[in-house]
Amino acid sequence: QLGDEFADSSVNVISVDCTIEESVCSKFGVRGYPTVKYFTDETGDEGEDYQGGRNFEDLKQFTTETLAVKCLVTDTSGCSEKEVAYIEKMQGKGADEVAKQLARLEGMKASSMKPELKQWLKQRLNILKQL
Repeated sequence: QLGDEFADSSVNVISVDCTIEESVCSKFGVRGYPTVKYFTDETGDEGEDYQGGRNFEDLKQFTTETLAVKCLVTDTSGCSEKEVAYIEKMQGKGADEVAKQLARLEGMKASSMKPELKQWLKQRLNILKQL
């Protein structure tokens, strides 16, 4: 449910079955189930254990407030340098080109790709939807 809620956002929600993916769970120190971990630039590659409530509303609030990237075309203070450059590039294009890029990226959403590429895809979609 959380994955569906944030499907078009900057957040990737991934479920791992530790009875099958033992090496992944061992790598990240998962010993009890269920364990919820989150990863940001601040947590590094090891991530951190989520300690909040486990109902949908608590998880949604934490994700929105802590994990969702808030890059706005009208206020780029929450944007990365890469996002700002993309905003500037796309603002210089016409509405037809923006619509064309939006359609192209929407078509790529279901494709298999590395997490960092999926993240950049979501960031570009977020920007294009604001233009």
